[in-house]
Amino acid sequence: MSVKSRRSLLFASGALLAVAAVAVPVVVGTAAADPGAAGSGNQARIVGGNQASLSDHPYAVYLTDAGGNQFCGAVIISSTSVATAAHCAKAVAKQDVRVVAGREDKRTDAGEVLGVSRIWISQSYTDPTQGGDIAVLTVRGQLGYRPAKLPDSGDAGLYATGTQATVLGWGRIADGGARSDYLRSAQVPLVSDSECHADYSVYDQRSMVCAGYDKGGVDACQGDSGGPLVVGDTLIGIVSFGEGCAKAGKPGVYTRVSTYSDDVKAQAKPRLLG
Repeated sequence: MSVKSRRSLLFASGALLAVAAVAVPVVVGTAAADPGAAGSGNQARIVGGNQASLSDHPYAVYLTDAGGNQFCGAVIISSTSVATAAHCAKAVAKQDVRVVAGREDKRTDAGEVLGVSRIWISQSYTDPTQGGDIAVLTVRGQLGYRPAKLPDSGDAGLYATGTQATVLGWGRIADGGARSDYLRSAQVPLVSDSECHADYSVYDQRSMVCAGYDKGGVDACQGDSGGPLVVGDTLIGIVSFGEGCAKAGKPGVYTRVSTYSDDVKAQAKPRLLG
């Protein structure tokens, strides 16, 4: 079998592109692009969750290409920056990426749409299963919404096994299932490092964290890549990869944000004051 980031197909500059699976021993539903948002394809959305409100999570945003096709999630971390997955940042050319903020329902024209002036990707990133799956996008203009809080570097307290976290996104509501037009959220417990390593041989406890239920049923899915995993309003994870969506014994794998917190804060800081 093969592992994929939570993105499998996307529209970039109007062309439908197939994203190859990474040759490792598990299969993951990709979550970056939702070609279905433009009329076809595999994108992931929150499985087993409920409709969410931007009044509760104003930092939740999504990414589109220049044609308005949503391909990933993201999260506001400052007035000029959003964090997302590295595999999302590499999916579409910088000049074609748009950050859509303040739009709970994708069918509306609420909120704001901003271009991207700069992209930072973790130097350790090669593919999602190797860690470092995190990026910061600097927008053109200002994001007028409350950012998520960033954890301190090495803050282990937020990652205690069993901690209830919230994952947010506009991805599919089932593996290969219907697309969600509005923001959804789900509560998932953090899984121990030992259990996650047993589920995924590629798991690296320094750069990743797992969340989900033994019996499955609740998870991020295709199209949710790059979206936030939060405890309260603190960003602890970025949707990265997994085997399918909401499968028993296959929790979602997220980028462990605290490991990259210093770099992320440095990337967000230069334009914090304008």
